[in-house]
Amino acid sequence: MGELTQVADGVWVRQSEWVWSNSVVVRGDDGLVLIDPGIHGAELDRLADDVDGLGVPVVAGFSTHPHWDHLLWHPRFGDVPRYATAPCAHLAGQARERAQAMAAESASGVPLDLVALVTPLPEDGSPLPGEVVEHRAHAVGHAALLLADRGVLLVGDMLSDVLIPLLDIRQDDQLSAYETALDLLEKAAAHADVVIPGHGALATGSEVTDRLTADRAYIAALRRGEEPADARLTAAEWLAAPHRSNLQQARVRGR
Repeated sequence: MGELTQVADGVWVRQSEWVWSNSVVVRGDDGLVLIDPGIHGAELDRLADDVDGLGVPVVAGFSTHPHWDHLLWHPRFGDVPRYATAPCAHLAGQARERAQAMAAESASGVPLDLVALVTPLPEDGSPLPGEVVEHRAHAVGHAALLLADRGVLLVGDMLSDVLIPLLDIRQDDQLSAYETALDLLEKAAAHADVVIPGHGALATGSEVTDRLTADRAYIAALRRGEEPADARLTAAEWLAAPHRSNLQQARVRGR
């Protein structure tokens, strides 16, 4: 999906070759909201071309969680508020230099001066077109966005067909955090026809149930101290290292 593709009324997705990352564009009442735009500078520039073609101004951004690849921006998107949950914004601000360094190392042509400039969502009501579903799995202040009126659920780095659950080394008891998050996402997904993960293919119908089942099975195996039988581990060799980290964290901190 190398071009901006409409997946629902007022919802478009563009996928990067970098770990199948999904940039999402949502039309709100006042204009467009860009969610987790990325990854390389040239891709951000092409995304800006596509957004210009929609003929609707960008009024805000949203980062689903404080990992560098979800904290990117481009000058052509405009100097608009870029929101995140309060915990996400706080950590992104604290770790901004690290996010910039990781972006410089892993991507090309990224405007480093714009990395991680996010602000907390206001407490008196969200300016985003949808319901924010916050949880602790994978990252501090991780959030999904439910667009129930469009039948779309954006889940950040959850429910991926290419990535295993990735535990957050900053937080204790990630196994319980994942179990709670999956329950929240299952309830939200009941109001959606399309689920958009941060990385990988979009899910519809029984695919959503399959991904919930796969993630729950992986977490349950870690809780039992067993090696998960997960096809994603054999499909991508580079997942071996984070998988070993998950196993270690589950043994030391998660049980």
